[in-house]
Amino acid sequence: MAKTTLRADARRNTEKLRVAALLVFQEKGLHAPLDEIAQRAGVSSGTLYNRFGSREALIDAVVPELAAQSLGKVAKRALAERDPWDGFAGYVMGVCELQASCPALNDVISRRYASEQLTVICRVTEERERYIIERAQREGLLRADFTREDLLFVFWSTAMLVRHSADAAPDAWRRSVGFLLDGLRAGAAHPLPAEPLTRDQMEEVMFRLGEVGAI
Repeated sequence: MAKTTLRADARRNTEKLRVAALLVFQEKGLHAPLDEIAQRAGVSSGTLYNRFGSREALIDAVVPELAAQSLGKVAKRALAERDPWDGFAGYVMGVCELQASCPALNDVISRRYASEQLTVICRVTEERERYIIERAQREGLLRADFTREDLLFVFWSTAMLVRHSADAAPDAWRRSVGFLLDGLRAGAAHPLPAEPLTRDQMEEVMFRLGEVGAI
């Protein structure tokens, strides 16, 4: 009977920690203090580490489903648009809206914090984004030199703007993204003064941005 009670208590504590972690991450981002999560769950920090072992494991336990569902919905809406430009622009705005509304998703999208399962989701997202971009380019609606790596810079810029303007001007990012989308329409595009980043360059930039974000 005693062992059964202990197992039931452990399951309850694990579930309370999962619920608390998701709420705190959504409120404060993936670098939220683990002690605050434990306190919100009504357990000790030791219990949190006993149940999950690390921040990475806790993130993998609660965030991937949120990220997959949220990003999947935005991509589905974009691909349902008959006009490829509307699909592309809608995807960009939709992802930026996720960044503005949820600090946890802002961290995922801007790669501020990586984990094994989140990396898998990012790879799936990358394939969808390349298709959304190429679809608009095939129709001559999106400038041909725009790459998926360029899209990541859009999201990183939005991430910084959202983090630092949320209190004073929560919709400031909309103006910035609106200007950018107007500049991406094909037709009157001017040659760019630099080449797009390679995959290796992008990985290095992501790593360095992660180091900055962790400070």
